[in-house]
Order: sequence, then C-alpha cells, then structure tokens
Amino acid sequence: MQKNLYLILILFSLSSCYTYQVKKQPDPAADNKQDAKKNTASVNTPPQNSNVQQVPTPINVREKLAAGKNFKIDVDGKSYKIIVDRWENDSLVAHPVHHPEKTLKFHKNQINSERIAEKRFSQPIADIITITAYAAIGVGIWSLLR
Repeated sequence: MQKNLYLILILFSLSSCYTYQVKKQPDPAADNKQDAKKNTASVNTPPQNSNVQQVPTPINVREKLAAGKNFKIDVDGKSYKIIVDRWENDSLVAHPVHHPEKTLKFHKNQINSERIAEKRFSQPIADIITITAYAAIGVGIWSLLR
C-alpha cells in the first residue's frame, strides 16, 4: 500500500495544471454566415454579398507574442518552449523556459503563426487532479480505519 501511495504522490508532483493552448482566431466566414442567417430569417430576400469571398486576416505574430509570457512556437519545423524577452525590429529575442542564460533569435517570418500556443491554466486538468487527490485521501483513510 505504501508503494502505491508513494507512486501517487510522485505522479501528482509531476503533473501540472498549465498547458500550452493555441488561441482560436475568429472565423470571418462563419461570422458572415451567421449574419446572413439572421438577415434571411428577418427578411425573405437573400443577402447581396453572399458570393463575395473574404480573405482571412493575417495573424500578426508581433502582437501575439507579448514580452514576459510563455509560448510554444514552431520555427522551421522545430518546436520551442520559450519566454519572450523583447522584439528587435523584425526579430524575436527570447530564451528557453528552463535556460534563462541562453538567448534565441527568430525572424518573424520563420515563426509559424498558426501554431503559436500560449501557456494557460487548464481548469479540466485541475479538476481531474483534485478529484483524484480526494479519492486517494479517501482510500488512505479507509485503509487506516480498516
């Protein structure tokens, strides 16, 4: 029983409630479809701009990567977990998460803007860890009373 308890404690110490999540960009085509549905529901005439194709707006890498935050980025097919230090003209200056002495520089055109993931708190993972901890405590108390 003690071996299982130690294993559970080690697993909890290694787990984290923070995950890297890619922000979803609002889809302008979906917004136009919803607006068109509203227009057709209120008026029985078809929308005039339904045949016009809209080009998705490009994602500005410089605005997305704010200084002092943790990100996971893809650069030329390689993945990096970084903390952004600053921008120098069109170059991102950052350092790896656990190596503040090492400096990385990337040009904004090298960074895959669709795969920029920000480190955020994940409530579902926190809930799973909490429920599992309560269950482990309950099992521990039950085994002591038995």
